[in-house]
Amino acid sequence: MRIDKYLWCIRFFKTRSIATEACKKGHVKINNASIKPSKLIFNKETITIRKNQINYKIEVLDIPANRVGAKLVDLYRKDITPAEEFEKFDLLKYSKDYYRKKGTGRPTKKDRRDIEGYNDED
Repeated sequence: MRIDKYLWCIRFFKTRSIATEACKKGHVKINNASIKPSKLIFNKETITIRKNQINYKIEVLDIPANRVGAKLVDLYRKDITPAEEFEKFDLLKYSKDYYRKKGTGRPTKKDRRDIEGYNDED
């Protein structure tokens, strides 16, 4: 089965075209080698997928005939993503929240003066 179709079948990507684009951009690797969307996959191969700034690692257990239900996905793949990847994502999320809250708009003159005063103290 093609890699783009497999990733769509195991519900890793919402559409097959999104899976194809991810392969073309180099976000999907088999055994640490970039691949084309038409690459055939087999059992026991390790796939690395970069999605939402996380490097997921999955192992192919079996090839499904069609797209499977969400409850049956674990029959066809094994998630071997290290816990450190999720911890890095959490740290990145918290570091973004540190600067400005979402929806507060542009900094006012007072905010700008405070920022400049803070930078001048260094």
